[in-house]
Amino acid sequence: MAKTLRTSGDYTVKAGAGYNSGSGANTIRFDARYVRIPGDLTVDGTQTTLNSQTLTVEDQFIEVNRNNSTAGTEDSGIFFNQGTSNNQILYYDADQSEFVFGSTTHAATVSAITNITAGNVRIAEPSQSDHAATKNYVDVTAGVGFSLKVAGDDSTQISVGSANTLQFTGGSNINTAGSEPDTITISLDNDLTNITSITSDASNGDLTLVTNGTGDVVINDTLTFSAAASTPAAYTVTNLYNKTAGGGGTGLYFINSNISSGTEGELISKKKATALAIALG
Repeated sequence: MAKTLRTSGDYTVKAGAGYNSGSGANTIRFDARYVRIPGDLTVDGTQTTLNSQTLTVEDQFIEVNRNNSTAGTEDSGIFFNQGTSNNQILYYDADQSEFVFGSTTHAATVSAITNITAGNVRIAEPSQSDHAATKNYVDVTAGVGFSLKVAGDDSTQISVGSANTLQFTGGSNINTAGSEPDTITISLDNDLTNITSITSDASNGDLTLVTNGTGDVVINDTLTFSAAASTPAAYTVTNLYNKTAGGGGTGLYFINSNISSGTEGELISKKKATALAIALG
């Protein structure tokens, strides 16, 4: 039958010498299908062992290392017993101010973790900026495993894999140099050789040759003028061009808006000039 034991003060049940004596070795056993404690339960001692198969905790948070009163001085965490293998542990490293997961040869009775081999943690692919990143996400973001197709002026495509280097090499009279951050500089040599044609890409644009300082544009060989389709417009600069030979006998013309009111003139040949001089006496 049910029985109630009531006392108006504290109630102590002591087996043998008890715990506080330091020499007690006896056990108090509650042998029942269910044991319920309606009030708060405080367990003093050095170790609490739970031999139940399933532990259910209603509280939202679990506090470990409760009596630590000094900030940042004690490691604390949870051990996972692995039988004959090293224990796995998830703990807060007070010296480094970081959480660590891995395996250790320590037992749960240790006060500081000095032996740890970091372990792997499986997580989902990140969807926000403050999520931890998986290796796959980092590889994709950093370009590991990607393939880049590059085409030259001749439309020939080449594939550059993640383990390869895309190298920019200069051809004749062209130098390339790489520098940080992410810069490729392409330079022309000071002396251009084996150049057969220089063309301006700009429609109706000028092609300008400019020297450095007081230097001159020097032509060391024959200068050939192709026939001009029509007389160019006159500007304040002198244009030199070729047309069908006229009275000067050269076919080499010039035009300048400041000369003869912008009317074109023809350079005269030596033969024509000599004949004209004789004729004029």
